[in-house]
Amino acid sequence: MAEQLAGWFVNTLGGVVRPEVIVFIVSLMPILELRGGIIAGFLMGLDLIPSFVIAFIGNILPIPFILMFIKYIFKVLKKTGLRGRIERLENKAISKSDKIQKYAYWGLLLFVGIPLPGTGAWTGALIAVLLGMNPKKSFGVIVVGVIMAGIIISVFSYGLLGMIM
Repeated sequence: MAEQLAGWFVNTLGGVVRPEVIVFIVSLMPILELRGGIIAGFLMGLDLIPSFVIAFIGNILPIPFILMFIKYIFKVLKKTGLRGRIERLENKAISKSDKIQKYAYWGLLLFVGIPLPGTGAWTGALIAVLLGMNPKKSFGVIVVGVIMAGIIISVFSYGLLGMIM
């Protein structure tokens, strides 16, 4: 799914917006994150290192805000007509948290670092908050996990796909 969405951004914004900006915007988004950003960079012909760095910054930028403010934001939103949606989002995050609960920070690292659908820094940060994990420790673990996911996706896109295309 990340590949299709990243491709859509590249096809829609390519030629209008600088490739680096597209990588950054894609990486900021919760579903796409760094994975989509690196794939977008590859599709636009960006070199690996600039693509990786821009995608990393775009993906990690919202994480401190999630770790610090999401409980408050959810509390406020639950007082509006969005209560059901917020509760579903919380329940979805908690349903993915079994490995994190069992292995604590190692579980968080693997959850963020292994690029599978539904995993990543955004969901990892939300789960860390909902489980009451230390925000500073969680942020450090999420940073390492994003780097790990970035390396895996880079090998896939710039290595394997690079040989095929």
